[in-house]
Amino acid sequence: MTQHLQLAALVEACHWIGAKGWAPATGGNMSVREDARWCWLSESGKDKGSLTTADFLQVEIATNKAPSGRKPSAETGLHTLIYRLFPDAAAVLHVHTVNATVLSRVEKSGELRLSGYEMQKSLSGQTTHLDTLPIALFDNDQDIDALAGRIEAYSRENPLRYGFLLRGHGLTCWGRSVEEAKRHLEGLEFLFECEMQRRLLERR
Repeated sequence: MTQHLQLAALVEACHWIGAKGWAPATGGNMSVREDARWCWLSESGKDKGSLTTADFLQVEIATNKAPSGRKPSAETGLHTLIYRLFPDAAAVLHVHTVNATVLSRVEKSGELRLSGYEMQKSLSGQTTHLDTLPIALFDNDQDIDALAGRIEAYSRENPLRYGFLLRGHGLTCWGRSVEEAKRHLEGLEFLFECEMQRRLLERR
């Protein structure tokens, strides 16, 4: 897929995310890989529901630098980390959904464990609802370099697949294409909503 088509697909996904209300108040950030050296990342402070291809900046994966001098997203270091850790990752989506944000605070451990949901199969490689699916959960940090370091250290000892949660912040997920990243986002968000409802009902 050419760079133009990749960006066009990402812009379409951003409009879909905006319409869902998953990136309110200019929150969230999205990116697509260009090649081993570069990615394209949404500019800071832009409404994700009305982005155009001109609102994405070329960023060097190794250095987090944008040659244009414009300001990429505050979470640039998390996107580039994913591209470094996973050479097959082609797109990264970071959203602030209510379910992801609240669950990340309710769950006190370092993982949100999902099991028994048929929709687990919306995630690549998952073939049964009987699996227990761990979603890594990290404490939020305004120091993105420090946060990226903790995530990278975790990944050396634990499989990091599909996405991770930041406590009180939201979900970051990825895929081998924009379409797969979008499917992972939609699948995880559905699973988070089910888990929220399950926990609420069990408390009654």
